[in-house]
Amino acid sequence: MGTSKYSPEFRADAVALYHASPGGTYASVAKDLGVNHETLRTWVRDAEQAARPGAGEASAMEKENRQLRARVKELELEREILRRAAKYFGGGDQLVSSRFQFVDDHRGAFGVKRLCRILAVSRSGFYRWIAGADARAGRVRADADLAERITAIHAESDGTYGAPRVTAELRDAGVRVNHKRVARVMRARGIVGFHLRKKVRTTIPEPSATPVPDLLRRDFTAKTPNTKYVGDVTYLHVGSGQFLYLATVLDLCSKRLAGWSIADHMRTGLVTDALKAAAAVRGADGLRGAIFHSDNGAQYASKEFAQVCTDLGVVRSRGAVGTSADNAAAESFNATMKRETLQGKKRWSDARSARLAVFRWATRYNTRRRHSSIGQISPNAFEQRSVTLTTAA
Repeated sequence: MGTSKYSPEFRADAVALYHASPGGTYASVAKDLGVNHETLRTWVRDAEQAARPGAGEASAMEKENRQLRARVKELELEREILRRAAKYFGGGDQLVSSRFQFVDDHRGAFGVKRLCRILAVSRSGFYRWIAGADARAGRVRADADLAERITAIHAESDGTYGAPRVTAELRDAGVRVNHKRVARVMRARGIVGFHLRKKVRTTIPEPSATPVPDLLRRDFTAKTPNTKYVGDVTYLHVGSGQFLYLATVLDLCSKRLAGWSIADHMRTGLVTDALKAAAAVRGADGLRGAIFHSDNGAQYASKEFAQVCTDLGVVRSRGAVGTSADNAAAESFNATMKRETLQGKKRWSDARSARLAVFRWATRYNTRRRHSSIGQISPNAFEQRSVTLTTAA
């Protein structure tokens, strides 16, 4: 029978009766009162404790001390958890998944509830994370497999391809993948392509050049191949203080390097050889009727170059003097070539190494290197597709 059914007066009288019954037992007195003998025993004990001087204050103080000790113990546990967490996260990683992993690794020592509270993560979220362990493991394996393919593609491009071109290679191989995932996997494994550096101006203006109009006006696009070209001359630094020179002829529609030449001089023959090479590549009609745009370098402004253009049926176009933006497409091409052949070096060891590197890169550029502005395919593939579409039409 619960003590809550008895009034304080009844309990006090029961205690007094027990003390007034010499030789009486809890059982005999309780039987007379109609209560359980253990209940009577509790009433007597409580009354005796209350009667002792300062008993109430001591009991309250002991209770408070127990609470304080418990709080100190809890704080010490929290401190230990945070100490382990700081060491566990190392560089300060605060991703939720990492905190979930910490909870999983230390749940046996501290309990899930306490760890989630201290690390400010949701318990339900933690258990959902646990439930998704198999799926995460599958993604890790898939990323590892993807990383192997990315590494192979990156190496095959001589370390030049970034995420967009790597993605295009993977898709052509039948791999269904998002470019953001490719970028994430490459970033996680430190796989990067080379980036463009600031271009150094190499044009030497010819003051006495006959004026030639700018037919492009910075519109470096073309609807069909073999209609608009740009060209430029760039330095190839070899050995100690020596140079080779590269002249290029680039199709603005397909981005194909139609012609190019390398020499150890910057005479007009350098640029005319590149133009003649492009005409030979284009077959019977060559470059007849096409526009060739350049800067105002002495080679392009010479009478000899003008005569070759006339003989080939090429329409000349030149940008303003001292304005690199008027021939930006050609300069960008040269910068890309140097970036991907030198790969961070300042020069080639000798002229032969430079010639072979440029030859290899130029060939790969036309046949295999993907270009973002033509749908991540190579220039040759783009031209073949253009011919197929024209024939079908």
